[in-house]
Amino acid sequence: MPLNIKELIDQKSMTRLQYATILVCFLMNIIDGVDVLVISYCASAIAKSWSLSPEALGAVFSSGLAGMTVGALLLAPFADKMGRKKMILLSAVLVGVSVLLTAYTTNLNQLILLRFLSGIGIGSILASTAALTAEFTPNKSKDFWVSMVLAGYPVGAVIAGLVAALVVPSSGWQMMFKLAGVASLISITIIYFFMSESIDFYLKKQPKLALEKANSILDKMHLPKLIELPEKLPKSAAIPVGKLVSKEYKRATFQIWTALFFAFGCLYFLISWIPKLAESTGLSMELAIYAGTVFNIGAFFGIALQGYCSSKIGLKKTITIFMIITAILMAIFKLFIGSDWILLLFALIGFTLQGGFVGLYAVAARMYPTEFRTTGVGWAIGAGRLGGVIGPALGGILVGMGLSMATNFMIFAVPAMLSGIVTYYISSKEIS
Repeated sequence: MPLNIKELIDQKSMTRLQYATILVCFLMNIIDGVDVLVISYCASAIAKSWSLSPEALGAVFSSGLAGMTVGALLLAPFADKMGRKKMILLSAVLVGVSVLLTAYTTNLNQLILLRFLSGIGIGSILASTAALTAEFTPNKSKDFWVSMVLAGYPVGAVIAGLVAALVVPSSGWQMMFKLAGVASLISITIIYFFMSESIDFYLKKQPKLALEKANSILDKMHLPKLIELPEKLPKSAAIPVGKLVSKEYKRATFQIWTALFFAFGCLYFLISWIPKLAESTGLSMELAIYAGTVFNIGAFFGIALQGYCSSKIGLKKTITIFMIITAILMAIFKLFIGSDWILLLFALIGFTLQGGFVGLYAVAARMYPTEFRTTGVGWAIGAGRLGGVIGPALGGILVGMGLSMATNFMIFAVPAMLSGIVTYYISSKEIS
């Protein structure tokens, strides 16, 4: 009887190879956080340097998010064919080069194009690291590890904010993009030497030397080696994107897409506009940047707590609670304007919103089998990012209309509430 690798992983303690791969995935999400948020922390300086309107800034924010949508929908699914590790390597090269070149842009069109290109790589990395982590971790702790890996994203945002507060006023916004680009390029070496390919990929797709490569990983995980590969599924048996909307998965697929659409719209409005909006309330550029930083500090702890709570009371219930609390905090935001407590409120919103948001990635990673897991996660993120594209662009229009920070927060509390409600009713039997 052939070995059931999934059952063995579920029964055994985690090994150094698993921890190393998870750590590299975590690192890649830190770098993604830096690369995504660098534009938000530099937005005010770029706007002053080039005399850009809020609507133009909204287009810049949305171009990066549009790129992430393309990356998640069109690039990430190739990881199911070529392997998670190769796709993450390819994406890291694309991100590193495009972010570095952004430092040398001289006009709005160049900036929009390079943010779009970097977004493609970032979107692919997020989907691929979530899928790889899900495949390397035991079932009982899978939600926790996927959430923790994605917690690297707000950590990167915090790092970007702290560095930007020092670098942008003294050395200009271009230096921030140079630093972020170099960090992304350095990560390529780390991925190559320390990240392992998915065993499931070798067993299901069976590329050249699959048995030898799979056994090498199994040996490092102290698991029995395979004598032969399992029977390979015929190519016609699975059309990944079509499988997402097949009878078995269709309802849950559209539910996770809808929940992520609303969550992305709210989140990316906030992470794109918090520094700029905070500055409009009278804070200095440095303190406005710190407003975005505390939002992401709260996010890290929110993601960690969400991962823990999900393992205790279930993913859907945890995410729903987090998103509804987010909506309430955003709705009462106006009560804190001008108060010393406003930075704490930013942290609390980051705590609940990003905690619930990242839980939705864990939902997507659980919903689909290995054969099309990255495709499933990628399309869920891609569908969600349509909301992420609309959020900042709509924010630019609303800010340009002269609506106050409190009014904007009230408007974007609605999608946070809707995301929580939709999540509660996701019908997948794989989700608790």
